[in-house]
Amino acid sequence: MKRDALFGQIPFFWPDLNDEEYALYDCLTMSTDAVGQIRIATRDVDAIFRKTNRLLRTLPDDTLRLLGYPEASLPFLRDKALPQETIIGRYDWIVKDGTLKLMEFNADTPTFIKELFDVNGYVTTEFGLDDPNAASTEELKAELRKAVIAAWQRLGRDGTPKIVFTAHDDNIEDKWTTRFLQETLDLPSEFVPLDRLLVNADGVFTPSGEKVDVLYRQTYPIEHLVDDRAPNGDLIGIRLLELNAAKHVSVLNPLSAFLMQSKGVQALIWELYEADTYFDEAERSIIETYFLPTYLEPDPFIGQSAYVQKPAFGREGDSVILYDQAGVPFHKETLQTYADETAVYQQFIELPTRLTNTVNGPLETHYMVGCFCLNGHPSALGVRAGSMITNNQSYYLAIGTTKENNL
Repeated sequence: MKRDALFGQIPFFWPDLNDEEYALYDCLTMSTDAVGQIRIATRDVDAIFRKTNRLLRTLPDDTLRLLGYPEASLPFLRDKALPQETIIGRYDWIVKDGTLKLMEFNADTPTFIKELFDVNGYVTTEFGLDDPNAASTEELKAELRKAVIAAWQRLGRDGTPKIVFTAHDDNIEDKWTTRFLQETLDLPSEFVPLDRLLVNADGVFTPSGEKVDVLYRQTYPIEHLVDDRAPNGDLIGIRLLELNAAKHVSVLNPLSAFLMQSKGVQALIWELYEADTYFDEAERSIIETYFLPTYLEPDPFIGQSAYVQKPAFGREGDSVILYDQAGVPFHKETLQTYADETAVYQQFIELPTRLTNTVNGPLETHYMVGCFCLNGHPSALGVRAGSMITNNQSYYLAIGTTKENNL
């Protein structure tokens, strides 16, 4: 089977994006032991983030500003609406030379979901490998159901909830990622594009006038939502957060997921680690093993090691700059959308490379491994392959397992 035939059999998938190859007719082979190590690491660092979130809710606004949170989001950040801190989060890993190092955590609006929970099985079958994500969709369904039930119970209403999934209708990746979640939940629900939701002082409504109880906005970031305005100038995004706080609607992922989203949280974790406070010895061992030194200024790296500058709320490599140990930039992303926003500075470790098959022939690519964590439970994993900085032009590469290869 060739690439077009392989991906053509998968409903509601986008093997190409912006007329460029996205899904590779290729598969990274990894041992089951290696997959297990990544999942253990994901479970352990997730516990660190969840404990840190409890601390973040006690911090003053000035400290949260230093960590990069938008001013408009501050009144809502301490809301612990659900037992879950986040429903679907994704940890991005450097897997190299027998070690695992955490690059970052997308706690609030990770994509890469359809690819890892669904498409991965098609690709591994094509290449005669086992699918390490074979059980992951059922895990996802269970956690989605638990989240929706918790979100509904929070409202204290009788009857049956009106569940709506929403995304930008003109973004194929966002739309079909969201629709995949809707189908996986397998409960009565509706998909309504973001621009067709009706938001007023009484709640959120569908175009037909039904009041929404649970609103799932998997791909719509809070840092964008707080600036969203209606055509009449109304701060419609802030109104949605106010409605959520007042229990007129329950929004998923919850605001606690956004609280973990800032890369400034990694700087806080590293600061607490260096100060030998808040974390016990077992937790400090996890941080020492998996976390990279991360700060809110570059000074600790000058003359010591290469480092990377990342915006606290950047995405897809946008505004990332790589520096050598003298503080001289040697690689810079073309897009610098977040250049003026709060940044963090993290020790740079070059991503591993592999010869990857593309439609234009073999290509040397850098790759990182993303592993989803569903309410504390490590789950599906897969690879983004591309340049030294993983960006919006990076490829999707499936992972298949054998019992032979190691990290």
